[in-house]
Amino acid sequence: MLTVNHYLALSGILFVIGTVGVLSKRNIIVVMMCIELMLNAVNLTFITFANYLNDMTGHLFVFMVMAVAGAEAVVGLAIVVALFRNRETLNIDKLNILKN
Repeated sequence: MLTVNHYLALSGILFVIGTVGVLSKRNIIVVMMCIELMLNAVNLTFITFANYLNDMTGHLFVFMVMAVAGAEAVVGLAIVVALFRNRETLNIDKLNILKN
């Protein structure tokens, strides 16, 4: 039988993997995927506590997080396409537009 601790451990592991990916990777697409992984870890925590407490508020928060994540993905990918057209690279270290 799976308990709340199992789901929270899985959520913590997913969040740590996403955090390590954001801090260590240099490709913008991979960084955005790691941010999505972190958001999904938070969603798993919301759903876990919503089911444990028999409250629908967690499901509402998950819906809101998914809506924000979808908007973030669309805007982020549009920025990535614009940056790639101008700089022809997706390496974060080589994108120093704001330094000039």
